[in-house]
Amino acid sequence: MLELVEMKGSIVLAADDPAALACFYGCLLGVEPQQGLSASHWRVTWPAGGFLEIYAPSSSRPQPRQLGRLALCLQRHADGGASTQVLHSWIGQATAQGASLLTPPRQEPFGVEAWLLDPEGNRLLLLVQA
Repeated sequence: MLELVEMKGSIVLAADDPAALACFYGCLLGVEPQQGLSASHWRVTWPAGGFLEIYAPSSSRPQPRQLGRLALCLQRHADGGASTQVLHSWIGQATAQGASLLTPPRQEPFGVEAWLLDPEGNRLLLLVQA
């Protein structure tokens, strides 16, 4: 039996333009994207650990764009009544980088949230908790 010394996890995201999508997520997370294992592979440090691995799929195994139930969720915390203001600012940052707003911000019991599409059409939830 193979003994695992250390296990790591990453999130993998196919992209038509990996460098541009890495810049988008790097901007929202406040980190510098890193070149990965090739010119078509980029990494963005993920807040919970590991990386968001962004790559161009092989032409022999394409990954078509599609909406589904899986989405990336980025979270921030804010002081009391500032949650909505923080979210609006974050949405502005995301849309300036090429995202589009799917649903306007709304208050939920766990915080204020908004659903967007990133520049390549992947679902993205921005959540600000008080």
